[in-house]
Amino acid sequence: MSESIIYHSIKVNDQKCIGCVVCMKACPTKAIRIKERKARVNAERCIDCGECYRVCPYDAVTPLTTKTSDINLFKIKVALPSPVLYSQFGGEIMPDEILNALQEIGFDYVYDEALICEMASVAIEEYLERNKSPRPIISSTCPVVVRLIQRLFPSLVSLIIRMEPPREIAAKNLRKEISKEKQIPEDEIGIFHITPCPAKMVSINRPETMEKSNLDGAISIREIYNQIMQKLRKRERKFLLQTQSQISGIGIGWAISGGEIRGIKQDASVSVSGVYDTIKILNEVESGKIKNIEYLECLICPDGCIGGPLTVENRFLAKTHILKLIRKFGERNRIDINYVKQLYEKNFFSFERDIQPKPFSPLDMDKSEAIKKLRKKERILKNLPGINCGVCGAPDCESFAEDLVRGEQNLTIGKCVFLGE
Repeated sequence: MSESIIYHSIKVNDQKCIGCVVCMKACPTKAIRIKERKARVNAERCIDCGECYRVCPYDAVTPLTTKTSDINLFKIKVALPSPVLYSQFGGEIMPDEILNALQEIGFDYVYDEALICEMASVAIEEYLERNKSPRPIISSTCPVVVRLIQRLFPSLVSLIIRMEPPREIAAKNLRKEISKEKQIPEDEIGIFHITPCPAKMVSINRPETMEKSNLDGAISIREIYNQIMQKLRKRERKFLLQTQSQISGIGIGWAISGGEIRGIKQDASVSVSGVYDTIKILNEVESGKIKNIEYLECLICPDGCIGGPLTVENRFLAKTHILKLIRKFGERNRIDINYVKQLYEKNFFSFERDIQPKPFSPLDMDKSEAIKKLRKKERILKNLPGINCGVCGAPDCESFAEDLVRGEQNLTIGKCVFLGE
């Protein structure tokens, strides 16, 4: 796929946007500018973290996910819910009840992704034991973290573990199994991730590590929540727990920060959540300050995936629900470890191709010109007030100076109201 084609998981609604600069200030990669009183997103710089969606006070940022009606485009419809879904309906609702409700909505198959998360934990341990590459190894679970590293920390790309996230592994396995069972072509099977964040759509539409994603779409938890709740209200609680023995407490833990490293037997592991803390620790890894760490779990949303912008439940309550489920289902293995090791030997969990660094474009492709523009940027910056007010339409004075040097259309230094005064 051409690098010029960039898919993103959010869009700005011009009818609602008033150019208030809140999203621009929140963007960690400085991808947003305010032009003609509307927020504009630089596609190259956007990593789909969803911070703009999270902070917009006017509901002007829209997540782009799969509609529930789209499942009807396929002969066989499969739901693959993130373990986060189990935290959204209160502490008394068990995972099996939610899985049953999904089936009643219209899915032919509903699969517990938590079980694959547990398998992934075993595979990660195998990877760490067999690969003596530089440390720390960084998790590939969060697609936003992967894009963040590609853009802001390209030197760290080689540290990302060469393993697909559980959602892709599960979808790959399901497609083959269902195709064989039903004797139908694989492309007639639609597999949909039930997601707490819109960034999963980017990893589906434009996967970094494979030619084509094993998933056909990602449905927002917010969109499907009411349909599930209606089914749960009508439920009879007698014998709904038909697959309780297969629910994995280890896998459910992946919904919260620290859940991934909880499932591996590596004491020298660290978990970080939230976009700014993630950037901070990656800075320290890049500078060599982080030492003696085997595995680094980074999740862009606060408290992990339960803090995703497409969730419904308060994330602190959701975390409590997840911890309760972990205690209930235990932290013992529900899967055959030897079987997982055999799959690992067959590269079942591995990338098809390596992740490539994709740093932001330099000031100029010609090195001598780039140096001249850098000096020009420094001269402009010295004349700017350094207040970082955002009135010029850029998030800070440095970004404004860079925009000027890059020759942004209709942009002059007079845009700075303080210089105008």
